[in-house]
Amino acid sequence: MNMERYWNRGAGLALAIIAGLLLASGCTPVGSFKVTALPEDQTLQEKIVYRDPGWVADRVALIDIGGILMNAYEPKLLGEGEHVVSLAVEKLNTAANDKRVKAVVLRINSPGGSVTASDILYEEIKAFKKKTGRPVVAYFQDVAASGAYYLACAADEIIAERTCITGSIGVIMQMVDFSGTMSKLGIGADAITSGPYKDAGSPLRRMRPEERELFQKLVDNMYQQFVDVVAAGRPKLTREQVLALADGRVYSAQQALDAGLVDRISTLEEAVNIAKKRANIKAALTVMYHRPLAWRGNIYAQTPETASPTVNLVNIDLPADWTKRPRFMYIWSVEE
Repeated sequence: MNMERYWNRGAGLALAIIAGLLLASGCTPVGSFKVTALPEDQTLQEKIVYRDPGWVADRVALIDIGGILMNAYEPKLLGEGEHVVSLAVEKLNTAANDKRVKAVVLRINSPGGSVTASDILYEEIKAFKKKTGRPVVAYFQDVAASGAYYLACAADEIIAERTCITGSIGVIMQMVDFSGTMSKLGIGADAITSGPYKDAGSPLRRMRPEERELFQKLVDNMYQQFVDVVAAGRPKLTREQVLALADGRVYSAQQALDAGLVDRISTLEEAVNIAKKRANIKAALTVMYHRPLAWRGNIYAQTPETASPTVNLVNIDLPADWTKRPRFMYIWSVEE
C-alpha cells in the first residue's frame, strides 16, 4: 500500500474542504481562490531565472539559504514545512550532480541559527567544493549574521548588498527562570535526578554557580570554533584580528568591508557575474531549484521557506521550543 499516495489524497481533500468552508463563510479575500493537489514526486526541479544572450548551456545555480537555521522542520499550516538543512543540502547535491552547473551563488538571508545546523551547512559547502572543484560565491542580502556568516566562510568570496547587516560572531545560550513567578503562585518544582547536573539549565529553578561555570565552558568552546572558522575563511585576517571583531556586534556592509569580513559590496547580478569569472565562463543560465508548482518569476524570486526573516531590535521569530530547553545558538538575537 502506498501510504504517501493516500496521504496526498487526504491532504488535498482536507484543503478542498477548508476552501469550501472559507468560501461559504465569506472569509476569503477579494479575488480567486485556487486549491492545487501536489504531485507525489517532489523531486527538485530546475527553473531558469536569467538567461545570458546567445545559445548557452553552462549554468550558475542560485541557492537560497534563509530564515532561522535549525536542524529541524519548519512549522507550517496543515503540517510540517521543509527541513531547512536538508533542503539546502538537497539543492547543493542537485547542483553537484549536474555537470552543466559551473558555479554556485549562495543567496543568504538569515540571522543565523543553531550551532549544529550552521556547522552542517558549512561542512556541506566545503564538501561540495572539494567534490566538484567548482567555485562558490556567498551573497548577503538583508541579514547574514552569526551562523549565517559562519557557513559563508566556506565560500570562495563573500559579497554583501550595501544595506546588509552581518557579523554577530559569537554564541548565545538562552535560558529562562520561572522560579520567581512560580513562587508567587505557590507552585514548587522537585526533580529526582541521577546526578547533580542532570537538571542543569532547568527553567523551574535558579541556576547554581557551578552549573553556570559548566555552561560557560561549553559556550567558550563553541565560540573558539566559530573564531577558527572565520580565521580559516578570511585568510587576510589574523586570528587576533578576528577575535577583536568577534564580540557579538553586528556590522553594516561598509563596516564589514573595512574590517575584512566581506570581500566587496555589490548586487546579486554582480555576484552571479563573479561566479562566472571564477568558473572561467563568459555566459551562463542562472537557475534555481524548487519543488513542483513553486513559482519562480525571475532572479529575485524566493521560496516561502527562505523569505526574509523577521529581525528587529524588539523581537525575533524564534523556534517554538526556544525556552523549553537550553540551546547553543549562533544567532543574532537581542532577547536576553
